Amino acid sequence: MNEHNLAYPGWRVALASAVCLLVGFASLLVYTFGVFLKPIAAEFGWSRQAVSAAFGVAALAVAGCSPFLGASLDRYPIRRIILPCMLVFGCAFASLALLTNHLWHLYVVFALLGLVGNGTAHLAYSRPLSTWFKERRGMAFALLMSGGAVGAMILPVIAQALIGMFGWRNAFALLGAMVLVVGLPLAATVHSSPTFHRSNADLAEGSSTGRGLRSGTFWIIVTVLFFASLSQNGSITQMAALLTDRGVAASSAALAVSVLGGAILGGRLLTGWLLDRYFAPRVAFCLLVVAALGTFILAGAHSSVMGFFGAGCIGMGMGGEADVTPYLVAKYFGLKSFSTLYGFTWTVYAIAGAIGPVIMGKAFDATGSYQALLSILSILTLVAGALMLLLPRYPAPQQAAQASLASTSLPDLG
Repeated sequence: MNEHNLAYPGWRVALASAVCLLVGFASLLVYTFGVFLKPIAAEFGWSRQAVSAAFGVAALAVAGCSPFLGASLDRYPIRRIILPCMLVFGCAFASLALLTNHLWHLYVVFALLGLVGNGTAHLAYSRPLSTWFKERRGMAFALLMSGGAVGAMILPVIAQALIGMFGWRNAFALLGAMVLVVGLPLAATVHSSPTFHRSNADLAEGSSTGRGLRSGTFWIIVTVLFFASLSQNGSITQMAALLTDRGVAASSAALAVSVLGGAILGGRLLTGWLLDRYFAPRVAFCLLVVAALGTFILAGAHSSVMGFFGAGCIGMGMGGEADVTPYLVAKYFGLKSFSTLYGFTWTVYAIAGAIGPVIMGKAFDATGSYQALLSILSILTLVAGALMLLLPRYPAPQQAAQASLASTSLPDLG
């Protein structure tokens, strides 16, 4: 059946993957962290930097595990990876309801969330979708990533409402239960295309892990991702706290994060359509310019309206950029070592994701403001956009085949 047909089975896999992503690490933990930040800090008398460091611990755990998880995804059936990860993630998130007055307790739970996090995130689900789609791969990735965008729209508001009604402890328990009730059954339906074999054209033309890691193209992609992640995660995790500090009501601050999620959704769907039609690095450049503008606006936002506008620009730009990375990895390096190479990009993304919230928290603790640092991050995002313009044209099929043959005689770093 043609992948342009909506009845094509791959679209059902993409939809199930999107919902799994909604309740996974990259959505549930990332987009509700800022909502839980102030209640946890107030409950135990911890500084924002100390609480923000928990996000950094989770991100570093993701960074350390992603290459190995990617290699496992290239080797084993997808469900052997995602089902155990989803189970552990849901139970660990719910266990935060039992948090004690010890920072190490918070850090240990977040480390566990990070260890299994990418088994519930984009990295895991991009692999099976790459086997189902070739001509519509951009839109398939956009549908997948839209799950995280919907999560960004609804989860902060849901988390804020649950905290208001039941307290932050019960909110953690209920959201963790949602992972198990919604995520696990759908994850069991995700699988690679039955017609996909390791001898197919995509894999025959793909680069090895070692060749990919020695490519200048690959390092441009990860450098851009580092700058984008630093800004994105720093902004998102502190957005609710930043706006309430400036007199915006807590409900409006949570709504600003939801606006960001709506913009992410729009950005991802638009980007998926663009990627199937235009050169991806140029698309990414435009997206990162919009994200830089949003970060700059957020730096000086003192009203809910400006907060919504800044969040919308950040979401539009950064949401689309999330589509671009797996698309570029598949385009430049094929599927032979797709998940392993994508895993390395996640390592870089997660390291920056660990740094961003911590330096944001430290900036606030030192100066009482996020403004100066956000202005710097907007400039770094512009630099990232400019780097995208350095990427070459996609390799022609015959060039990819020659690269695959050459890689068999080169030492493999993977």
